[in-house]
Amino acid sequence: MADRRDDLDPWPGGRVEPLPPPPGTFELIRRRARRRKLRRLAVTAGAAAAVAAAAVTVPQVVSLRPGPPAPQSQAGNASSAPSAPATGTGPGGLAGSASAPATPPGGPVPANFRPSSVTFIGIHTGWVIGQAGTPGHCATQYCTSMARTGDAGKTWAGVPAPLAGPPAGPAGVSQVRFLNAADGWAFGPQLFATHDGGQDWTAVDTHGLRVTDLEAAGDRAFGVFASCRGGGAAYAARCSSFTLYSATASGSGWAPVGAATTGLAGGYGTASLALTGSRGYLLAPDGTLYAGPVGPVAAWQRAGRIPCAAGPAQAGGQPAGALLAAASAADLVVVCPSPGGAGNPVYTSDDGGIAWRDGVAAPAAGTIASTAASPAGTVVLATSQGIDVLPAGSGTWQAAALDGPAPGGGFGYVGMTTAEQGVALPADPAAGTVWFTFDGGLSWRPSPVTGPRG
Repeated sequence: MADRRDDLDPWPGGRVEPLPPPPGTFELIRRRARRRKLRRLAVTAGAAAAVAAAAVTVPQVVSLRPGPPAPQSQAGNASSAPSAPATGTGPGGLAGSASAPATPPGGPVPANFRPSSVTFIGIHTGWVIGQAGTPGHCATQYCTSMARTGDAGKTWAGVPAPLAGPPAGPAGVSQVRFLNAADGWAFGPQLFATHDGGQDWTAVDTHGLRVTDLEAAGDRAFGVFASCRGGGAAYAARCSSFTLYSATASGSGWAPVGAATTGLAGGYGTASLALTGSRGYLLAPDGTLYAGPVGPVAAWQRAGRIPCAAGPAQAGGQPAGALLAAASAADLVVVCPSPGGAGNPVYTSDDGGIAWRDGVAAPAAGTIASTAASPAGTVVLATSQGIDVLPAGSGTWQAAALDGPAPGGGFGYVGMTTAEQGVALPADPAAGTVWFTFDGGLSWRPSPVTGPRG
């Protein structure tokens, strides 16, 4: 039988001598390798340049509602730190999470920036919101803009803001709160939320209700949703009812907290919030005080009544007749401004508002717009003439020392971030400054909300 093996079979098992490459092959390979390396370096350098350019690009915000800015004061809750009261890390402590984003890139602060609200999540990091009118920055005359600081007001950078304009009846925003480096809210009267440190803002459907106050603590945000008919900048005026809503800090499912705080009659007053790290308080228009936990979802209940009426809303939504501040979960202060400054009674409670006792009456000079209580027990007032402070344990109010002249119209907001550090805003946003204290309210210095300073 014939051998059926392939005649080539012996060849693979034999020794094979490789043929030498054509002359110049290795030099060609080296030249091609050098060209590929240079192309990679060029692409890398181009990408780096793109990142650097992105870091200084100003987010352009287009207003959907034209109109001039309404002179208004910060209407944040004067009873707590400017953003939120104490969190699980302590009063004014940084309550960031593992998912919190890194410091976002920023650009120049828009010229003519008029801050109307300020929020801090620690002694260094804070945001301001306001209106700016800069050619090319907005499609209309004024639009909502924001700036951020990471060094306690030494420098500011422009950051993205919600697509909105100044308050105009049911539209616009004027206030801001951040709970941590990721979760924040812009409101008054519309509501926007961010969960990536302010890089993206999403409108929250409030079903026609206006958000007149909002605070956050623990892992939740609480807001006062009101049915109002006020026009223009008076978005918190002519409100017929108020309901306390809540949502998880990272969620969007806003819902009423409970029956006791749903549909509170408005009349001629307004409602306000004060939160601490574990307990929250809602001051109703009729002077009733409600209290409840800020952690697990639970209905808030009636705690008692304050010694004076809440009164109508100021510009920004806060009451004009009763200013509530919380130094701790049980220690409360109520300042009752009198028309014309004819005596300003102060009341304190150490049992969460069940019983009240007379405190040291506030100075009669000037009109009180805002009050704050630090974790140490110091009480600070923002007035039309300046800032007054009642140090913890003292029986005498004193005028705080200001680094420079008081802004025209005085101050419209004050809040204490810690026992030592606090912020204040001029009553006229056109001043373009945030004022800081680092000694418990005894002295204050202005920080212009502009770009880096030398």
